[in-house]
Amino acid sequence: MNEILKNDLDNFSSILEEIHKNSISFLNDIGEIPTSHTDQNADFFPLTDGGVGASGALGLFNKHFRKLMVSSAGPRYWGYVVGGVTPAALAGDWLTSVFDQNTQSANGSGDISAIVELQTIRLMIELFGLPDQFNGGFVSGATMSNFTCLGVARQWAGIQSGVDVAREGMTGETVVLAATPHSSVIKSLSMLGFGSNNFIRIKTDPERERIDIIDLEEKLVKFSGKSVIINCSAGTVNTVDFDDFQAISVLKEKYGFWMHVDAAFGAFAACSDKHHHLLKGWENADSITIDCHKWMNVPYDSAIFLTRKKHQKLQMQTYQNSNAPYLGDPKVNFSYLNFLPENSRRFRALPAWFSLTAYGKEGFKWIVENSIHCAEMLTNYLESSANFKLCGVVNLNVVCFALKDYDKTSEFLNILNARGKVFMTPTMLDGHPCMRAAFVNFRTSKEDVDIAIQEMEAVLELINITQ
Repeated sequence: MNEILKNDLDNFSSILEEIHKNSISFLNDIGEIPTSHTDQNADFFPLTDGGVGASGALGLFNKHFRKLMVSSAGPRYWGYVVGGVTPAALAGDWLTSVFDQNTQSANGSGDISAIVELQTIRLMIELFGLPDQFNGGFVSGATMSNFTCLGVARQWAGIQSGVDVAREGMTGETVVLAATPHSSVIKSLSMLGFGSNNFIRIKTDPERERIDIIDLEEKLVKFSGKSVIINCSAGTVNTVDFDDFQAISVLKEKYGFWMHVDAAFGAFAACSDKHHHLLKGWENADSITIDCHKWMNVPYDSAIFLTRKKHQKLQMQTYQNSNAPYLGDPKVNFSYLNFLPENSRRFRALPAWFSLTAYGKEGFKWIVENSIHCAEMLTNYLESSANFKLCGVVNLNVVCFALKDYDKTSEFLNILNARGKVFMTPTMLDGHPCMRAAFVNFRTSKEDVDIAIQEMEAVLELINITQ
């Protein structure tokens, strides 16, 4: 064995202890670590012949790269809907690397970590109050979840027209309708061969981001005779708006389309007594996308897809690993190899299983309602301010706002983020530049909102627009 590798194995316990101390140090300070860095320069180290061992690599990393790590898992990182990492999720994630499973089979041959994954999917279905008519699995994020779901939808649409798309390729008989699709949906359409420009835009309700039901039905009539896939939103990017799933379900019964619900983080509204009604009717969907590294607060990368059990044959037609006879009959031996795009998969279910088991329904209810409360505190400040204005309604946990002087909004946000105490992202709403503060981190508290408000006030003074 290589001498340095053998030395690392001989000293494995002490190496892990070093990593443990490093991790605790970072997590204990996460509230003080900057949310962004202006200095992004880092030294480059060429590959050496001998190597420096694990401890040596850790020392070099700490010296040159750790300073570049931002607190994206911290309490005041409010950009991109990024969650933190709960203690239970971190425990599960560490063990995921220790076990190093390629999670595929649930039938006792080789790796059987898929048993845990299937059970975790059942727990998540219980958490969201969905009926026992869905199956699912873990993928890397909302993009791959949307891709997986829409891939099955594409196969369904082809079958309606008498074409096995997975084998024979796309036809021109499928229509995709969407009102405010997330960029990951557009990317999925591109990768699946629909074309990122080839979806029909549905109108939205006045001053809302949700589907206009009247316009939707008009389009369904127009495209009668074609296979139709409708992308619905459970939590839009800017205002966390929800489509009227009940009304869409009625149309589904009448027109027979595929209903996909992108609920990347909006699914967690189901955990709140006050907000679960926003999802009423989503149980009638054919497929659902849900992110775990957002409001569930598990580490990157983690999301699930859910598809109805009745579509299992379509799913297998789409993703079957048909050129590997040594894997056996996919109809007899369940394996995720035949139900999603990836052949090699990390044991992503374990951090989610740890979290669900550790905190239960009440724990996630608290996380969701705490985030909503923090969003309400920031909203109250903005509504009382002479300098800011809300952009759209605050429906849940995302606050979209701007300076009353729109032209200075981008300058304000750039300075605010550069100060490193709080991080928000830019967006556009109704043609105006705005800012988004997305609350999903379990660590965020009133004190963090107060610090953010202090920072905002300080930046107002710096750019001399206080009133």
